[in-house]
Amino acid sequence: MDSGYLKNKRILIVDDEPEILNMVVSILDAEGFISIETAASVKDALNLAASFQPELAILDVMLPDGDGFFLMEQLRKTGGYPVLFLTACGEDKDKFKGFGIGADDYMVKPFLPKELVFRIMAILRRSYKDENPLVKLKDSEINFDCAEVVKNGVHIALTAKEYDILAALYRNAGRIVTIDSLCEAAWGENPFGYENSLMAHIRRIREKIELNPSRPVSLITVKGLGYKLVTLDSQ
Repeated sequence: MDSGYLKNKRILIVDDEPEILNMVVSILDAEGFISIETAASVKDALNLAASFQPELAILDVMLPDGDGFFLMEQLRKTGGYPVLFLTACGEDKDKFKGFGIGADDYMVKPFLPKELVFRIMAILRRSYKDENPLVKLKDSEINFDCAEVVKNGVHIALTAKEYDILAALYRNAGRIVTIDSLCEAAWGENPFGYENSLMAHIRRIREKIELNPSRPVSLITVKGLGYKLVTLDSQ
């Protein structure tokens, strides 16, 4: 699941190729990650990590003032957060070295954006699985682990589409999510023509999370733009 709380994690990306940095940042930004910093050298990465305190590091192996293996060992002295190597060094000896010093995953360039996101999410789920919160709304709670809403002590199951829509809204809690974005989250890369279906799902979601679905206070329509999920933390 694309849990919103995981996409709030602080991610440090280290690569000396500006186009790679820009590409990875764009991919993660499009997926809803909101706290990303970049560095182009071992020195800059260590200086930045001291203040940024990353919760995941994505490292290249070949850097202008050292290598990613050394950088990982230095970073691990100040924090036990996970590390993903993203590098052109695809030889087995490099992979073995990366995993041997404790890397969580190793990807070789060029890479597929979707695969990068899947691997990042898998690492974050493994590393922070005990932190998944109940998402508190005014009149109910969403439990993404169980795919259900709890309202007045009653547990109400979410369908797969309702789950995907709520997950997309939660990743942007307190902010407007466009109709197109929600359709894409629920129906994939060709979301056109699903607007009426989205409205029907929104109506059913409101019946589950709102005390009065006709007067929603948690899942708000922003006319002409989309919808917004108002959590207690985002107010």
